[in-house]
Amino acid sequence: MAYTNIDGVRVWGNPDSGALAQAKTCAETGNVVQTLLMADHHKGYSQPIGGVVVYDGQISPSGVGYDIACGNKAVRTKLSVKDIQPGLANIMDEIARRISFGVGRVNNERVGHDLFDDPDWAVFMAVGRQEHDKLKALAQSQLGTVGSGNHFVDLLEEAGTGRVWIANHFGSRGFGHKTASGFINLAAGRDFLASAPGEKMDQPPVLLDLNSELGDMYYRAMKLAGRYAYAGRDYVIRQVLAILGTEADLEVHNHHNYAWKETHGGKEVVVVRKGATPSAPGQVGFIGGSMCDISVIVKGKDSTESKDSYYSTVHGAGRIMSRTQAAGKMNWKTRTRSGGQITTAQMLEAVRDFGVELRGAGTDESPFVYRRLQEVLDAHAGTIEVMHVLKPVGVCMAGADEFDPYKD
Repeated sequence: MAYTNIDGVRVWGNPDSGALAQAKTCAETGNVVQTLLMADHHKGYSQPIGGVVVYDGQISPSGVGYDIACGNKAVRTKLSVKDIQPGLANIMDEIARRISFGVGRVNNERVGHDLFDDPDWAVFMAVGRQEHDKLKALAQSQLGTVGSGNHFVDLLEEAGTGRVWIANHFGSRGFGHKTASGFINLAAGRDFLASAPGEKMDQPPVLLDLNSELGDMYYRAMKLAGRYAYAGRDYVIRQVLAILGTEADLEVHNHHNYAWKETHGGKEVVVVRKGATPSAPGQVGFIGGSMCDISVIVKGKDSTESKDSYYSTVHGAGRIMSRTQAAGKMNWKTRTRSGGQITTAQMLEAVRDFGVELRGAGTDESPFVYRRLQEVLDAHAGTIEVMHVLKPVGVCMAGADEFDPYKD
């Protein structure tokens, strides 16, 4: 097998000691069936990123994390890269202008959607009228915005065909963040809208019984945040298709921060994937590399190793350098960083050499802070098949001075 079993944790790739310690803590807490680390794993909040925890009858708000339903949508357009290359700089300028990037940003144009009439909003009304109204207003104002951190909108060229793909990466925005913090607060006996308690990164997971009132409420709220994330990614793709003046003929859409009810070995379990992509046999997913690396479309294999992985795989290349290590410590009064290992000049040179038209991004998202994607894909070769290889030609992210509030 391509994975190793370390104290009961199934580990793909090279084990990171901090993430492994977190995985062991998860394995020792609650009704755990199995704990796993994908090859792109690294430390997260409570449950490591790239971590998968399988529960019997329980769900973990801290395991799903603060960016509920973070994920990717990718579409293949009817254009070839030669069609966009002459105007690529202008296209990227228009993407940066039309799509809202950055923390707390609201959409310049109100986006209506059926999900705002979804019956699961009753979950928040059950918490309280103030909580319901505040979260719904926030969700309405931010639908279709991308956020900051490692969230992006990319244009990519498919190897072998030259076809242009559009891909994005973000989740449920401030709505998901406040949903997560609210239920973590309720689980600890605090008010839903109380300030974030500042728990330690290595604390045990917050667990709710799925058949309890609070567990059922969280599950329904999480699913609503999932539909919200899907709607946001759909909107952004539509905007970029309009900018390009084209249509899509193939799409891939998946979450990688979520809890799924699944059947494994004839038994229903809850699979909490944080930074891990579902990869059941035949299931298609997008896995993104850094701004100077490939991204891929993959399909799950039907193999013994796939079953052992609870049909899970990587969600990206995996961070090997922290944001502070890369970019330095931020002085929020002066909006400047100091002490980082990566300079802006180094990042821009790498991007230029790779042939990418970049908008936004800080050195904490430079290609130097991530593994090579092929390295982690090789570790999962027994569970996934690569269908399409994509090279970025345009990357758009939030600016370097944007703060990422998500604890994941």
